[in-house]
Amino acid sequence: MKSYLQDEAFKDKLVRIRNDFHANPELSHEEFETTEKIRRYVTDLGYEVLDIGLKTGLVARLRTKEEAPSVLLRADIDALPIHEASDKPYASKVDGKMHACGHDVHATVLIGAAEILAAQKDTLPGTVYLFFQPAEEVNEGARSAIDNGLFEKYPIDVVLGQHNQPLLPTGTVGVREGGLMAAVDTLRVKVTGKGGHGAMPNETIDPVIATAAMLQNLQSIVSRNVFPLEGAVISIGSIHGGQANNVIPDFVKFTGTVRSFSEDVRELLHKRIHEVLEQTAKAYQVEVEIEYIFHLPPVSNPKEYADLAKEVVRDVLGKNAAVVPTPSMGGEDFALLLDQAPGVFLWLGVGNPEKGIEHVWHHPSYDADEDAFAPGAVVMAEMAKRMLEHVKEV
Repeated sequence: MKSYLQDEAFKDKLVRIRNDFHANPELSHEEFETTEKIRRYVTDLGYEVLDIGLKTGLVARLRTKEEAPSVLLRADIDALPIHEASDKPYASKVDGKMHACGHDVHATVLIGAAEILAAQKDTLPGTVYLFFQPAEEVNEGARSAIDNGLFEKYPIDVVLGQHNQPLLPTGTVGVREGGLMAAVDTLRVKVTGKGGHGAMPNETIDPVIATAAMLQNLQSIVSRNVFPLEGAVISIGSIHGGQANNVIPDFVKFTGTVRSFSEDVRELLHKRIHEVLEQTAKAYQVEVEIEYIFHLPPVSNPKEYADLAKEVVRDVLGKNAAVVPTPSMGGEDFALLLDQAPGVFLWLGVGNPEKGIEHVWHHPSYDADEDAFAPGAVVMAEMAKRMLEHVKEV
């Protein structure tokens, strides 16, 4: 494993792959060229591409002498509708599209891990599956693979994922037991009153005033119903109502996102949001329609695999390389894979302020330190191997 960290040809190859992906971003469900490039890389390494009915993205398998157990390594591949603010030679060539969340890094690191594992094919203690996942940014890629029978068609025992983190320095990997990324739920609300002239509000039932009260009251839920040391967020992102300054509209619509780390808090938020909206509507004599969508569960790492990951990171990158990161309220549909099989999700440090690489995910100046690509690949490959060994032992 150490040789790959020092192999300049390997490191240069990963930089070339990533720069090509970065310069040619494709949005969710549009990752056709990206998929074909990945297909060529993995088939050249000896992997068999499997058909599970995905339009973009792919699943590949490395057969070994020991068919069982098996591990699935996942990387997402889609970009975002963001205009890149960069003069780097590998900046996006597509106006208004950018790999601003580092999925180009994830795909590159997984290709690197695939190469390392392919070189150990004859000694691996089980089967390796690769999942280059489309449409993570719209929370649909993992679900589509599951719905298409990924875990029913193939005996996957454990799953492994890794996400870049520019807030962690290159040379480190964030490993956390328990909640690492939040559950993601969506709130859509329509408040209906009785419109009329703005000069005669007494003849109306004003949905604007009712909505204002609802938004204020919603913000009391986290501060007054959730234990202060628990993580939770209710954020309203859009409000639409009316068209003229002197007309009280018939209705107002608003949407929001709800984030949490535990299922207990998630259920509490769902319950209290309904109660607050319904009771506020009653107080203001309006009707309220509530659509509450449970999108993604939290990404939560079990202790046994978090401990194993810390051991691997320290062995591969050094005793101080494994760090315990602060959880993020961002969501990840890798959580759906963890619902299907046990596993772990890691954060690969890609930050380097000396190179100006310190912008967070989804920023138009986001970038990742190329010196992190080979360490990410080596950690992922070694972690996959040890997860297989762990499953055999238990």
